[in-house]
Amino acid sequence: MNAYVNQYQNNQILSAPPEQVLILLYDGAIRFCRQALQAMDAGDYALQGEKISRAMAIVCEFANTLDHEVGGEMATDLDALYSFMTRELTNANLKNDRKSLETVEDLLTGLRTTWAEAIEINRKVNAPQAAASGYGQSPDPQIKPLTVSM
Repeated sequence: MNAYVNQYQNNQILSAPPEQVLILLYDGAIRFCRQALQAMDAGDYALQGEKISRAMAIVCEFANTLDHEVGGEMATDLDALYSFMTRELTNANLKNDRKSLETVEDLLTGLRTTWAEAIEINRKVNAPQAAASGYGQSPDPQIKPLTVSM
């Protein structure tokens, strides 16, 4: 059954628009932080380390994909925040520091909420433009138009 779940998740990611992949990555990082907290409570340091490493990999990928030329000050601020999260995740793992892990989880949750709101606003703003231009219109009236923008 696990193989089917993995295949479904892979298909979901491969077919998702970029903004949905971003949200899925935030969901994953948050889930890994929560799983690390559970492992910490259970004294399962190997699992704790694995889950923190997975959360850290996502946070590092966020930092690595920032476009400082386009993002300017916002990209710089996000880069600093991602660096802080990486330090906190390292601290959580090395010192079994629950507060550091909770801090990262809270930051990730806040960023996820902000990105989801920005994506929704962008969809609402661009939907009338896409409809007016015919972009995203399907020749089949039963297929809803798809608009992707970030």
